[in-house]
Amino acid sequence: MERIFSRFAALVARDEPLVVATVIERGGDGAAKELPALGATLLVSPSNGVTGSLGNDLLDAVVARDATAALASGRSVARHYGAAGEARRDELTVFLDVFAPAPRMIIFGAVDFTGALVKVAKILGFHVTVCDARPIFATARRFPDADQVVVAWPQVYLEEVAHTLSERDAVCVLTHDHKFDVPAIVAALATPIGYLGAMGSRRTHAERIERLIEAGVDPARFQEIMAPIGLAIGARSPEETAVAICAEIVARRAGVPAHSLRDATGPLHQSEN
Repeated sequence: MERIFSRFAALVARDEPLVVATVIERGGDGAAKELPALGATLLVSPSNGVTGSLGNDLLDAVVARDATAALASGRSVARHYGAAGEARRDELTVFLDVFAPAPRMIIFGAVDFTGALVKVAKILGFHVTVCDARPIFATARRFPDADQVVVAWPQVYLEEVAHTLSERDAVCVLTHDHKFDVPAIVAALATPIGYLGAMGSRRTHAERIERLIEAGVDPARFQEIMAPIGLAIGARSPEETAVAICAEIVARRAGVPAHSLRDATGPLHQSEN
């Protein structure tokens, strides 16, 4: 336990994200003898792996997996397991205590789709900022679910917050206007964010690529831009589009292959010319 506390203190001192998994409840029948003791602790850190053990390698692996998921969402949670980490069992309860800020989503563009994306992103645990240079559109009244609404040019805002961003964070460019989205993408590519998506048709993105080249962006980096944004699930409404965008973020964060609109061919919608 002393080793875990020492590792915890070192990670917290470096402001690194981590999860402390602790057994807080166990079954009371005869099988409980096979369960870890109350207070058994596992520390999970992206930079340092797993420290400690709950007494069972299978249980450790499942709890570490769930701890990683909890860290991605930024939310502490209690999970129930069997003695060897079985799902849908209630032999023990493990509290996953997350020590990390919520992942951030920065949405550029106070447009019709933005409100829906804010709502879905909040469900997934994101701290959401809406940013637009137009004060008439970027208001808290229009986006009451956002954690922050900022009136600023995209590149100016990103330069201010770049040092706070990490691969857990996402930038979604919904502006549909080259004078906004090109500076936003250029600035976002200079940060360590894990997801960068931009809305628009294939024709719009082709024109955007030309302007990004003019702005000096290395064509090798275009694969980092998910555009058109979202998974190819036939989304049309703002709410469906928000689900498609967030599903793409989840898939890329988990490293799971998914059918993104960027990699598909043909029109985004049947009515698209």
